[in-house]
Amino acid sequence: MVSLDGFFAGPKGEIDWFVWDDTLKDMSISTLGRVDTLLFGRVTYEMMASYWPTAKEDDPVIVKAMNALPKIVFSSSLQKADWNNTRLVSAINREEIVKMKQQPGKDIVIYGSGSIVSTFAHAGLIDEYLLIVNPVVLGRGKPLFTGFTHTLNLRLLKATTLGSGNVLLRYEPVAVP
Repeated sequence: MVSLDGFFAGPKGEIDWFVWDDTLKDMSISTLGRVDTLLFGRVTYEMMASYWPTAKEDDPVIVKAMNALPKIVFSSSLQKADWNNTRLVSAINREEIVKMKQQPGKDIVIYGSGSIVSTFAHAGLIDEYLLIVNPVVLGRGKPLFTGFTHTLNLRLLKATTLGSGNVLLRYEPVAVP
């Protein structure tokens, strides 16, 4: 989820501006069916770990997947990660991520975690970007992409307008000659 002006969270990490509807719920269920590993930075991990283990109002398929899927949280400050099926990794090692991506299985997904998205993007570790642009301008907040000193070229694979006003954009990185 991202605002029109490129933020994935408000200045204090707020996500109350997300526009959620049944179409996104169905897409989330579909996406989680194609995933076998979730990646998080510390802040997103802590938010997710405080919600999903006791979530009751969301779709039971999403709740089950979020709690059952293997998770990796990248953090140099966390001492432990207690959420079911979570492994704590203190630093991102590009070679280890490449090996993990080469393993047989389903997709690996980063949820939120702007710092992880930026680090992986800089390292060329993201194969596809799936952005849900919400019809809101925050004016300030936490940007999805930070620290770029070069251009990240992307090719649009698909754009889908949703009834809620959200637009789902799928991109792949384009190698620059």
